[in-house]
Amino acid sequence: MPAFLSPFMLPRLAPGLAPHLIIVMFGVALLCALTGCAGLAARDPVRVNLVGVEPLQGEGFELRFAVKLRVQNPNDSVIDYDGLALELDVNNRSFATGVSDAKGSVPRFGETVISVPVTVSALSALRQALGMTEGSTLENLPFALRGKLAGGAFGTVRFSEEGRLSLPGMTQGNGSAR
Repeated sequence: MPAFLSPFMLPRLAPGLAPHLIIVMFGVALLCALTGCAGLAARDPVRVNLVGVEPLQGEGFELRFAVKLRVQNPNDSVIDYDGLALELDVNNRSFATGVSDAKGSVPRFGETVISVPVTVSALSALRQALGMTEGSTLENLPFALRGKLAGGAFGTVRFSEEGRLSLPGMTQGNGSAR
């Protein structure tokens, strides 16, 4: 090893640099170790199904709902969460958002139902109503659900689901006289 690269020569070349260099090198080594460990824990994505929507008391012009999600964990380890957030698009338009500070866990190879309060702004409700005047019906509406189960810096689990939604009792032909 050349003499100028020797660890004993560094303090003589740059006296104030040696402690900082050691800290930076330690930080880089730690980051590499954490990145390597994260790659070892390959997980299958969680499955989230929208299983229910119930009305809640709203304020002013907003609408509130309790969205019920069935979260299935196809992995060999428990998923602990401390809070969750979600976004719901209906008919290809932003519809509702919600957050919850709920704590819990989804057992390994198990499932649980989580209820999240969501808010529909007056503007979102108006956009959906205008979309209905463009010829859309309340049957077979496309929806997209995105969210995350917060689990700390390395434990956050993101999810998404897409499907079709029909609102009961709102089909075409209801209420028509024959």
